[in-house]
Amino acid sequence: MSAQPQSRLTPEQYLEIERAAEFRHEYYEGQMYAMSGGTHQHALVIANTLAALWIQLRDKPCSVSPTELRVRISARHYTYPDIVVVCGEPKYVDNQLDTLINPTLLIEVLSPSTEGYDRGLKARQYRTIESLGEYAFVTPSEARVEIFRRQPSGDWLLSESAGLDAHCRFDSIGCSVALADIYAKVTFPPEEPTPPGSTSLP
Repeated sequence: MSAQPQSRLTPEQYLEIERAAEFRHEYYEGQMYAMSGGTHQHALVIANTLAALWIQLRDKPCSVSPTELRVRISARHYTYPDIVVVCGEPKYVDNQLDTLINPTLLIEVLSPSTEGYDRGLKARQYRTIESLGEYAFVTPSEARVEIFRRQPSGDWLLSESAGLDAHCRFDSIGCSVALADIYAKVTFPPEEPTPPGSTSLP
C-alpha cells in the first residue's frame, strides 16, 4: 500500500470508486491507498502457492482466490490479500459479490515496501475477523513461511517452516504444502559474504 492518501470517503463511496477504477486501492479510515506493483519473483510465489492449494481444495467445500478478491476486514478497512481461502458459503458486503467478509485463511507474500504494514496494522486487523482461522506470511527471498493460527482460547500461535525440504501445514483448511512447491522456479538472491574476521550467528 503506498503512502498517498486521497480525500476522506465513506466505505460506500470507496466501493463505488474502486469498482470503476483501473487500478486497485485499499481503504483505511476514510482514505484510499494505491497498491504498488510486485516483482516477478513475488508473483511467482503467489502463483505457486495458489496452484498448490487449489489442487488440494478442489474436492473440498473451500475456494481459493488470488489478489483480485477484495476483503472487508471491518467497516473502516478494505484490503486485497495476496491469497484468500474461504470454506463453506462465501458471504459478501453486497450483491456485487466482489468483497468477501468471511475468509478462512489469508496469505500475504511479503515485499520490502509493504512488510511493515503487513506485519503491523494489517496483521492486527486480520486478528479481529471472526471467521479467520489462520493468516500466513511467505518470504519470497528465502524459503520461509510463517503461519499464525487461532487457538481455542482466542490467542494466536506462530508456526514457522523454513528450507526447501520443509512443509507448512494450514490446519484451518486441512492442507499441507511443500515449500519446494511454493518456491518452484524461484531464484533466491545470493547470500551476502561474511566480512573477514567476523563471526556469523547460527
